[in-house]
Amino acid sequence: MIVGKFTLKNRLVLPPMASATSGEQDTVTDKMINYYSEMSKDIGLTIVEHSYISPEGKAHQGQLSISKEDDVEGLSKLANAIQKNGAKAIIQLSHAGSVTSESVTGYKSLGASKLADDKLTPDIVMTTKDIANVVNGFRLAAKRAMMAGFDGVELHSAHKYLLNQFYSPITNKRSDEYGGAIENRIRLHLEIIKSVREEIGKDKLILLRLGALDYMENGSLIEDAVCAAIAFEKAGVDILDVSGGLCGYMVKSKAHLQGYFSVETKEMKKHISIPVISTGGITNSDAAEKLINSDCADLIGIGRVMKKDPMWASKVLNKTH
Repeated sequence: MIVGKFTLKNRLVLPPMASATSGEQDTVTDKMINYYSEMSKDIGLTIVEHSYISPEGKAHQGQLSISKEDDVEGLSKLANAIQKNGAKAIIQLSHAGSVTSESVTGYKSLGASKLADDKLTPDIVMTTKDIANVVNGFRLAAKRAMMAGFDGVELHSAHKYLLNQFYSPITNKRSDEYGGAIENRIRLHLEIIKSVREEIGKDKLILLRLGALDYMENGSLIEDAVCAAIAFEKAGVDILDVSGGLCGYMVKSKAHLQGYFSVETKEMKKHISIPVISTGGITNSDAAEKLINSDCADLIGIGRVMKKDPMWASKVLNKTH
C-alpha cells in the first residue's frame, strides 16, 4: 500500500501502546528496543507509544520522552530497530494537558477550560501564549523525531489528553477563537499540523489519532468527527487513526465487536481520501479483512492481540492463524 512517498509492505499497524520499558530518565532502553524489534516483525507500520513533547505534558511516570535533544540518540536506535524489519517507524507525540499532576511533572497542569470535574479540570487555563508554546513544543518534538530517523509522527488527540480536551465540547468551554464551534475547537490541531509539516517537510508522514466520539452526553458527535477529518486532510495529515475520545480506547457497549469504531470510520471515509486506521478489539484476520472490504478501514491496528502473541501477524500472513 502506498501512502505519500512510502510503500507499506502490508496493511497491519502496531498502534501506540505503553510498553513500560523506558529507562529511569524516560529514555529508550535495550528492553524497549528488543520489544519493538519483536513486535514490528511482519508489520507494515509501527507507531511507537505516546511520548511527551515537553516536561509539563508528561502523563505518568515511566512515559517515554521526546522532550529534549538528549533523547535523540536512543530514539534513533529504536527507529532503526523497527525499520530493519521493513516496517515504517512513526512516533506518537503527546501532551497530557490536565490529565497529569504536579507530582508527576513538577509543573501546574494546563488545559482548555476550568471544569466541575476535578479529574479533568486543569490548574491553569491556557492563554494564547500557552497555546503558542504548545504548538512550538510539538514542532520541536517533530524535529527530534526527524533527527532520530523516524518516517513520521503521530499527533495524539484522543483518550482525554490535551488535544482531545480542545476537541471535545465537554472539556472545551472556551469563548475565544479556540472554543465553541468544531472549527474553533480544532484550531489548535491545525496550527500544530501546519507547524509540524513546515518542520518535517512534505515527504515525511503526519498521522493524527482522533478521539472521534466521546460516547458521553453532550460529547463529540460523528458530525464533529467528519468536519475534523476533512479539515485535517486539507491541512496535510496523511493518515487518520481513529480511536475513542474522553471514553478512552475502549467502548464498553461495543466490547463484543471486532473494531469498536468501524461505524464511525466508515462514515468518515465517505468524506476523505486519506487512509484510515481502524482499531479496537480486532483479533481475527477474517474480521480485519471484512473491515477493509466493507470500506470501514484502509489499515488495521492490532495492539492487544500482538501483546498476547507477538507472532500473530506472522501467523495471519502465512495463513496459519
